Amino acid sequence: MNKLLLDISLLKNWFAIESYRGLTFADKWVLWIIPIALILGITWWWFRRKKQYPTLTLSSLKSIENFKNPDKGKLKNILPFLRMAALVLFLVAMARPQTSFNEQKVTTDGIDIVLSIDVSTSMLAQDFKPNRMEAAKKEAIDFVEARKADRIGLVVFAGESFTQCPVTIDHAIVKNQLKAVKDGVLEDGTAIGMGLATAVQRLRESKAKSKVVILMTDGVNNRGLVDPITATDIALQFGVRVYTIGIGTNGQAYTPIGMDPGGKIVFDYAEVQIDEKLLKEVSKKTGGQYFRANNNAKLKDIYSQIDKLEKTKIEVSAYQHKTEKFHAFALLGALLLVAEFLLRFVSLRSIP
Repeated sequence: MNKLLLDISLLKNWFAIESYRGLTFADKWVLWIIPIALILGITWWWFRRKKQYPTLTLSSLKSIENFKNPDKGKLKNILPFLRMAALVLFLVAMARPQTSFNEQKVTTDGIDIVLSIDVSTSMLAQDFKPNRMEAAKKEAIDFVEARKADRIGLVVFAGESFTQCPVTIDHAIVKNQLKAVKDGVLEDGTAIGMGLATAVQRLRESKAKSKVVILMTDGVNNRGLVDPITATDIALQFGVRVYTIGIGTNGQAYTPIGMDPGGKIVFDYAEVQIDEKLLKEVSKKTGGQYFRANNNAKLKDIYSQIDKLEKTKIEVSAYQHKTEKFHAFALLGALLLVAEFLLRFVSLRSIP
């Protein structure tokens, strides 16, 4: 019983239409025999039919009326065609029809990256369009989209730091968390050491061959429990490379300078102060690089440069699996031959 069920299952697979899409033939030359075989078969049937049914003139049909069976005559005419159809199916089977399945195996030495972004109130300065924070978010999202093989996390910091998104390969989550970044969720200030230390902590257990922090700030370290140099030493200890970005125009920018009695942010022009010396030291010590972004285009270019510097190694191996599909054609041909045999020697048997 089990064997019968297995055979039925195999037949279903052989005759499934889906499995015959993209059919190819291993021995295509056999297909050229089909038209030749058909021409010879039809020619043979035509001449044999003439010899088999000679003309006979009778004065009356009454003597053979009891032997007439028009249905049998019609069925007899299809016997040669059943045999020719079987021959065609056998030839198709001999051509070895196959379906191909292409598979790719991707091997990647991914990079674990944490984006550490300053979200202090000064990031609302309007020397970038529409402001520094929104420009930073947009370029970070584009960067994430380009790093398809890497795990990425997100840390935000102001007067303190917070992990917005742990390191993950699910880039949709990272992008959504980037979109959700806003000012006012943390104590105000600029804790560069805390922002770096938290990012390094996210990479502490990472098994990736390359671990990277991209830290962006627009100010000078003035808060936090961890000194930036101490955080740099921790990064060095865990093999984390740090790229630092100072974001802000040269000179003055239209920047938040306080709040009015109603809690609304007050803007005015103020000098842009970025501790470039510190950021250069942090990046140099860890084997990274410091960049200065003074407009939207420059910020975009910086992310592009980091993308090129931190290339992920991807190896693609292609495999092609072929499945033989001759069984169905051979089986159909055999069934047609059996049908022809039964019709010829059972249903249409002649009595001598």
